[in-house]
Amino acid sequence: MMALDTSLWSQVFNFSDYAQLLPLLKNSIIACAVLGVMGGMIGVFVMMRDMAFAVHGVSELSFAGAAAGLLLGTGVVTGSLIGSMIAALVIGLLGARARDRNSVTAVLMPFGLGLGILCLALYHGRAANKFGLLTGQIVAIDDPQITSLITIAAIVVAGLLLVWRPLLFASTDADVAAARGIPVNLLSVVFMILLGLATAVSVQIVGALLVLSLLVTPGAAALRVSASPVVVPLLSTVFALTSAVGGVLLAAGSSVPISPYITSISFVIYVTCRVVGQRRPRRSRTMSVAAVA
Repeated sequence: MMALDTSLWSQVFNFSDYAQLLPLLKNSIIACAVLGVMGGMIGVFVMMRDMAFAVHGVSELSFAGAAAGLLLGTGVVTGSLIGSMIAALVIGLLGARARDRNSVTAVLMPFGLGLGILCLALYHGRAANKFGLLTGQIVAIDDPQITSLITIAAIVVAGLLLVWRPLLFASTDADVAAARGIPVNLLSVVFMILLGLATAVSVQIVGALLVLSLLVTPGAAALRVSASPVVVPLLSTVFALTSAVGGVLLAAGSSVPISPYITSISFVIYVTCRVVGQRRPRRSRTMSVAAVA
């Protein structure tokens, strides 16, 4: 029994060759850092707009697109982007209200998952490629992939910065924002496009099943301990960076895939923030309209 415990522990944590393995993960560390910044920023709006469920729906269509790209030979990245864009536009155009959005998402999710499974069943290539679409393949990132990842993430971050203030206002109180002339519906579609891009690149790294750990959990954790429109995005970005980069650094010393480390760190951060938030003086957990108007 003791030998079994030691064997399991050595699979989870084994840093004997850490110094030699770490330089080989340069692209993986860069990718995680980029995803951390992007996920932390967009995750704040995901939570404020109550779209955590929508992220999962977009990820399922992204998975279906990636699986179709793998089957047809058109490329996983291209297929993932197409799937995400279709889901984002459908949810953005048909789900203006939360109830409609959840209904549309609930319809898209099983369709996307079923279509993705069908494509993977018809694909006769490497089994690792199939598994990677679900749980991620961070250690297999090459230079072209890291370039496309950085490019798409830069587009997402730049888009968020351009619409940050009106989007923050519309996410806090859509009715008041609309009354002041802010194009709430247009911002909703723009945000869904940015979310679709962010989900597509995240699915390639952490997989369709675990994308919420980067696009939802850091923002949810930050909102548990602060309501400041300045502090929350900063905390969310720090939390996402810690989860992503910390995950790949821990995974370098084990035979376990990176995804469990990222999700575990992200979960611990959220639980810690929730405990801290409950012990702080009770106050509103949403950003005030006056602070962002």
